[in-house]
Amino acid sequence: GIADEIVVIDSGSTDGTQDICTTQGARVIHNDWPGFGPQKRFAEDSASHDWILNLDADEVLSNTLRNEIISWKKQEKTDIYGYKFKQITVYPGKAKPRPLADYHHYVRLYNKTRMRFRDSLTHDEVESGSHKVGRFRGHCLHYSYRSLEHLAAKLDSYTSLQAREIRKPLWQLYARLPFEYPLLFLRYYLSRRHITGGLYGLKAAHVIAKGRAARISKFIRKKRKI
Repeated sequence: GIADEIVVIDSGSTDGTQDICTTQGARVIHNDWPGFGPQKRFAEDSASHDWILNLDADEVLSNTLRNEIISWKKQEKTDIYGYKFKQITVYPGKAKPRPLADYHHYVRLYNKTRMRFRDSLTHDEVESGSHKVGRFRGHCLHYSYRSLEHLAAKLDSYTSLQAREIRKPLWQLYARLPFEYPLLFLRYYLSRRHITGGLYGLKAAHVIAKGRAARISKFIRKKRKI
């Protein structure tokens, strides 16, 4: 009830995703995985319309946000060319977020003639430039991982991509190495409020910190190899 067209970019799913999407009326296009930013830009180019609501497969609109977007579509368009809304993390097996759950606040509804995703392997954010950005009050639920093991695997793949884009000198990487894990753990456990997730939150903060800290070692190996 929101989109005039649904475009699904698939990079090789083997679980029947393509058939499910097709039966739901989506136009499914295969594109080998080039990285986060390039894949999002491929999706933008594949869309027929200028205004795009960009969602990942693990993101679900809340009813409040859905109704906001439907109401916005009926309004006369202003000089605002992009809109932000919260993507709130939901733990595996849970129907709703934990108290004070962490979230991202990115532009995900935008006019592609004025804004585009960054052409980066790892940083999949819309660059708004000098254009005005609005906000929706509703949120999107982000079912980011199926288990802690799945989370660790995602981080391993993600940090491997990051290692290809690193531009920092080797001495800085060595200097950060001893402090990366403890600082990241405190960041995710306290600042990102996994402390409200009980024992699972403690484990999640550890897995995230460990996975993200590993990127420093990957960066160093890449630099030394070069």
